[in-house]
Amino acid sequence: MEKEISERMEIMQGDITKLKTDAIVNAANSSLLGGGGVDGAIHRAAGPGLLAECRTVGGCPAGEARITKGYNLPAKYVIHTVGPVYSGKPRDSQLLSSCYRNSLQLAADHNVVSIAFPAVSCGVYGYPIEKACIIAVDTVAEFLKKNQSVRKVVFVLFSSGDYQIYKEYFEKIL
Repeated sequence: MEKEISERMEIMQGDITKLKTDAIVNAANSSLLGGGGVDGAIHRAAGPGLLAECRTVGGCPAGEARITKGYNLPAKYVIHTVGPVYSGKPRDSQLLSSCYRNSLQLAADHNVVSIAFPAVSCGVYGYPIEKACIIAVDTVAEFLKKNQSVRKVVFVLFSSGDYQIYKEYFEKIL
């Protein structure tokens, strides 16, 4: 990976709801009305305004993304994307890649300079973190090659195990 691209990506372990990026990405369900894991944490931290706005959005199909305000979060925006429920079929990787690409395109369209992603689909949707990591990092790198407006992408991993997988992949490709 080119240095110019790798310098625009970062990995960290932590709580995505605390990040002061322009936008954070929510690994949402198709209703966008909150759920477990990172989705529930983002809704709780953002407050009732986020749920109220999400009710007006009309949901989101797998692989696509929608944008809302950040409300009580440090981030100005929340970009909601719905990852695939892992089935082991080729379509899973296409949908997961679309989540990252569509989220980044929405970010670029709204002049977002910095964005943070959780490990989309790796919680209750069962996507293996090792496979999801490669798709996430490679898709983001490909987008950053073509788009200069998004200057910083942070992958925020909640668990130390997930962080370690991302760290090892970064070390392998740099």
